[in-house]
Amino acid sequence: MIVLFRASRPKFLVASAAPVLVGSCLGYATVGFFNWPLFILALLAIMAIHSGANMANDYFDHLSGNDGANKNPTPFSGGSRYIQEGILSPKTILLTALLALIVGSAVGVVIILMTQSLFILILGLLGMLGGFFYTAPPLKLGYRYFGEIIIALLFGLLPVYGSYYLQTGIIDAVPILPGCLVGILIFLVIFVNEFPDLKADAAVSKRTIVVRLGVPASVWIYRTALVASFLIAAAAMMIYSSMFFAGLFYLITLPIAVFAIKSANKSDLAKPGQYRASQITVLLHAIGSLALTLGFIITAMRNPSL
Repeated sequence: MIVLFRASRPKFLVASAAPVLVGSCLGYATVGFFNWPLFILALLAIMAIHSGANMANDYFDHLSGNDGANKNPTPFSGGSRYIQEGILSPKTILLTALLALIVGSAVGVVIILMTQSLFILILGLLGMLGGFFYTAPPLKLGYRYFGEIIIALLFGLLPVYGSYYLQTGIIDAVPILPGCLVGILIFLVIFVNEFPDLKADAAVSKRTIVVRLGVPASVWIYRTALVASFLIAAAAMMIYSSMFFAGLFYLITLPIAVFAIKSANKSDLAKPGQYRASQITVLLHAIGSLALTLGFIITAMRNPSL
């Protein structure tokens, strides 16, 4: 059981927990009430689906030859390597992936029964199907030019919006900017991890941004997206009062972003075994998401009208 748990890559589940935290606390800052049961269920559902998607991706990247062709795996890219190292069979990985997806879907059904919400049903289906078909045929979304955008939606805008809706029951524009911020952060995590995988991805026609545009252009895309996140945070502070502290705390992470920009240079990213940029980007995603969460909590506690 421990081996199966590790195969799900639990240390990366912060990518699915982060948007739920951000969206839920934004909802708290908006209505002044926190629905703990729905929050916990949403967290369980998305993390179970994320675990299943991780293992499904390992299975289908094994079938495509992607992970097998990868001679430069890092702690952040190249899959779990459990199949390649003979720790678990492909069949075991696939069955465990399907079980995790079923568990996540079952929790999602509970949420839908509690909320009677078609909106949540649609978001849940998009999340589950998007995660599974990211590498599974026939869609293989991660192989078809826009995989990074799919990840930004599945682990950014959509779960932030869904979590906000669970807390408020409101459909409006408020979660869009914070959802975009979290989306950019996870986009950067996925994007920077494509550099070590460049040769393996190209070998199996996995058309990531790095494969399509090359290292120099991709470095500038990384830097531009990172700078854009701070511009969005600053704009959000001016547009929404609920975003003031969240945006302010996010701006405080600027020194980490500077280190990330310096580490994401074409000479280091092209070196085998080099993954410092991945480390810093993952750290920025975690701290940036926590900064937004803390800002929303402070907003809720300081607002006497709530």
